[in-house]
Amino acid sequence: MSKLSAYDVIRSPVITEKATLASESNQVIFKVAKSATKPEIKAAVEKLFNVKVKAVNTLVRKGKMKTFKGIVARQGEVKKAIVTLEE
Repeated sequence: MSKLSAYDVIRSPVITEKATLASESNQVIFKVAKSATKPEIKAAVEKLFNVKVKAVNTLVRKGKMKTFKGIVARQGEVKKAIVTLEE
């Protein structure tokens, strides 16, 4: 990997209903660093969890405007990685 360590690449797991359904087909979803590439994500997951990665798909969710108690704020952009594991 280039300049990011495995813990810098993988920020957190995504725990949603959709992510739970994806886990039935050997997929895991993580929030990752914005600058992380697919080979870096693959290497980080294989190193941290001792598994073989079949494929990595990435997406960037654009920031949204949200209102909370009358205060309008913009959420930041989030990069997610959908990691397919080998069986």
